[in-house]
Amino acid sequence: MAADSDPESEVFEITDFTTASEWERFVSRVEEVLNDWKLIGSSVGKPPEKGDYTNGTWEEKNQEINFADFKFCVTHHYLKQELSDNEGKEEQEEDAFPAAMQDLLCMNNDFPPRAHCLVRWYGMREFVVISPGANCEAVISESKCNLLLSSVSIGLANTGCQVPVFVQIQQKWRRMYAGECQGSGVRTDFEMVHLRKVPSQYNHLAGLLDIFKSKIGCPLTPLPPINIAIRFTYVLQDWQQHFWPQQPPDFDALLAGEVGGVEFGKLPFGACEDPISELHLATTWPHLTEGIVVDNDVYSDLDPLQAPHWSVRVRKADNPQCLLGEFLLEFFKLCLMKESTEELLGKNAVEEEGKENADISHALSKLTEPTAVPISKLSVSNMVHSARKRIRRHRRHDESPLNNDVLNSILLYLFPDAATDKPTDATTAKAKQGNPDGKSEPDPDDYNLFNQFKSAPSDSLTYRLALCICMVNFYHGGVRAVAHLWQEFVLEMRYRWENNYLVLASGTPDLRCCLLHQKLQMLNCCIERKRARDDSRQRSGSSPEGLRERKVSGQENGRLASDGSTLSPGAATEASPGKSWESWSDSEDEFFECLSDTDELKEAAAAEGVKEASKAKPEGRLQPHGKLTLLHSDEPLYIPVTQEPAPMTEDTLEEQSEVLAKLGTSAEGAHLRARMQSACLLSDMESFKAANPGCCLEDFVRWYSPRDYVEEEVTDEAGQAVVKGDLSARMKIPGNMWVEAWETAKTTPARRQRRLFDDTKEAEKVLHYLALQKPADLTRHLLPCLLHGAVLKVKEEEAREDILSVRKALQQVISHSSKLLRHPTPDYKKVEDLINQVMVLEAVVACARSLKAKFGIGSSERGKEEEEELERFVSSLLEEPEVAVLGAGRGPAGSIIHKMFVSAQRVADYSDEAALLAPLEEDTARPSGAEDKKPSSAGGVPDFPPPAGREVILRTCVPRPAPYSKALPQRMFCVLMREDFRLAGAFSSDTSFF
Repeated sequence: MAADSDPESEVFEITDFTTASEWERFVSRVEEVLNDWKLIGSSVGKPPEKGDYTNGTWEEKNQEINFADFKFCVTHHYLKQELSDNEGKEEQEEDAFPAAMQDLLCMNNDFPPRAHCLVRWYGMREFVVISPGANCEAVISESKCNLLLSSVSIGLANTGCQVPVFVQIQQKWRRMYAGECQGSGVRTDFEMVHLRKVPSQYNHLAGLLDIFKSKIGCPLTPLPPINIAIRFTYVLQDWQQHFWPQQPPDFDALLAGEVGGVEFGKLPFGACEDPISELHLATTWPHLTEGIVVDNDVYSDLDPLQAPHWSVRVRKADNPQCLLGEFLLEFFKLCLMKESTEELLGKNAVEEEGKENADISHALSKLTEPTAVPISKLSVSNMVHSARKRIRRHRRHDESPLNNDVLNSILLYLFPDAATDKPTDATTAKAKQGNPDGKSEPDPDDYNLFNQFKSAPSDSLTYRLALCICMVNFYHGGVRAVAHLWQEFVLEMRYRWENNYLVLASGTPDLRCCLLHQKLQMLNCCIERKRARDDSRQRSGSSPEGLRERKVSGQENGRLASDGSTLSPGAATEASPGKSWESWSDSEDEFFECLSDTDELKEAAAAEGVKEASKAKPEGRLQPHGKLTLLHSDEPLYIPVTQEPAPMTEDTLEEQSEVLAKLGTSAEGAHLRARMQSACLLSDMESFKAANPGCCLEDFVRWYSPRDYVEEEVTDEAGQAVVKGDLSARMKIPGNMWVEAWETAKTTPARRQRRLFDDTKEAEKVLHYLALQKPADLTRHLLPCLLHGAVLKVKEEEAREDILSVRKALQQVISHSSKLLRHPTPDYKKVEDLINQVMVLEAVVACARSLKAKFGIGSSERGKEEEEELERFVSSLLEEPEVAVLGAGRGPAGSIIHKMFVSAQRVADYSDEAALLAPLEEDTARPSGAEDKKPSSAGGVPDFPPPAGREVILRTCVPRPAPYSKALPQRMFCVLMREDFRLAGAFSSDTSFF
């Protein structure tokens, strides 16, 4: 206790006033940033050339610093320039002004169309801005502003940096800055005034000059001349005198079903409204002095028609409604829906399912009866059409999403061969479907775009289906109409399969295309195989061999076989076109049984041995294989007729790969995998045995895989060189699959083998797959096709307007699409961004057409030079932010712009419609002379409205603050608008002689 009460044990708090405060740390951090960016020392360079601020490259650096717990963002903005050796020598001059001070007087880049606001106000090529960080409050109080400016001033003095540094103050939307620039014995203060309304005494040039003179406070008499640059901006918003050239589609005709097949093959294009909302005309007087021009509250010499420089910029409408973009977005929305076809169309579509099942079961029961049943009554196509009739009968007319006229028009466009009563062959179908509208052959590059989009060729059924689905979704009832059309499409596919009508021209599934197109190609392959098989049976039905084969194969269905064998092609078409019971049976024993499978032949083969087998009658020979003969006889070696390998779609290949991968890496799994993959090899071996009786495995290898039969010269017993052949080493490996397959292969020609490709089974799988697709699934399949069509449409429309920027952007869209759409499940957010890019390109093309219509390009009698000049002018408006008008108000483009403003003024001034019919040409086409100095035309209506914005730059070079001080640049930028008044001043002073 005593120790605790001892006064000497008390601890005193000592405040160290030598430690750095938060403000000092902030100043030090600013200096560090300036040093890191190498902004120390003098910054002198040659003046920027004209247009550098617009066409040059602006770069910036960012870094965050803290003032206590308040974050600031320091940004260095600068114009990228290449320094020469001469500039490096000039930088050694001690008395040279900093580059920022030189830029204050430079007139090469006044009023840049696209630059930072400080660049426009002060004309500087390099500066640093310190602004409050994100989610930080603005610097509003005067004390905080002065503290930041003091920090900047100390940092500039300590580092010797000659780059101006600004501090953003007040709210960000006000764009208020205060700053400072220090040089060798000189300093420039940047100050700013911002008001809502323009004071009346400063609403003209005379008042602004008074402010400038009072601010610089020049003691010299007379005052040095003040250089003045003025720009007035006029806004044209009324386009009533200029029609919008876009022809919108006839919605009434589309909704009424008055649509031809050609209409469904065309995607709409263009903006529904004028994509150009405003035209801004800037009239500039770049070099004026105080005594040359008069502008006060009573009179003004600033007539826009007399301005020496005109420049124009166009303002595009925000998100104009474009037809192609709307189509794509509405189609894209279908991908996100979850309703099935039954949910959308109601139970009417399947309410007769019980009756249909009863009909089918009744039909199947009749197959076991001894009486003959007409094939036409058993036709699945008849069942499909009866189901279609029931669906349409139970679906009331007002409930049907698509009326019959529209539906028939769509189906006629999708299936042009349906216009004829008889089935078309492959050649006719290809001719009609490949060129349904009689158009010329497409460009090969455009035609092959489907490879990059993974869509479908532009002349395919899948491509046309995508266009029709898009049209139906937009015009004819949305998703319910899409479900209705898809249901009819699936029924049509079923009908074509049952009646041997080709779906596409030809071709096996192309893995470069979308999965839906591959499915349709697979169905088409099934129809081709079935047609070829039925035709061969009809041709061989009258031959004795054909009758014998039918007896062997038709033991189970003898009645049907004998009945079908008597049908002529015409009768078959009438009863059930191109059909027979074998063509749609799901039995795997659909191909004829091999004669060697019967017990009699097995016994004969066992009794006679190989010698008798060699004397068997050859079957299924295609042609001799050169001069080769069999090894064990002198018979020629024949190439057999073989079965074609089974085509596969990409989903089937993936399933097969997964099954094979699941077998594992064990010996048993590898053996089973090899057996599964050798079905085609076994079939070819059986065909080879049938075509070459008495052959051996070596004979087969010589034809099938010549590299596995090794021949070498050896010397026989007589000393003569002979060629001796033998199987390769891999063929002699124990358990080789080829040897095993050869031993199990039977002597069966291809036409009597079990099918490698069961077209009936595969067709039913495809039809089942199609029937299960929801509208959302369908649109996901067809989305690449529609984007493909949209790109082709943009390319077609751009070719008419010849817009370079659109061509470049289109190549980027194609490149992006090729990477995105090849993924099995693309990112739909990126797909939507892709659609937005297409919409932007469509809007640019629409802007080009709008400008061409407004400037009368191609529609009036002009000289060739004037027409070319106007075309260059319109093209530049699309590519550049601001375009100079050659000849100002007296040039070809200037005279048209003048007429636009005069027309808009008349529309605004007169409420009587008769005034619009007054002769305009007499006033607007008057010769350029003394009358042009009048700011208004006849009747007292001014040619131009009051300027929407006025900008004035005042510059001079005077000694400040004392008469003996160094003459330094002074500048003030003035902005006068309806609800905005801004003065941005840069006032320099001599810090050595004051």
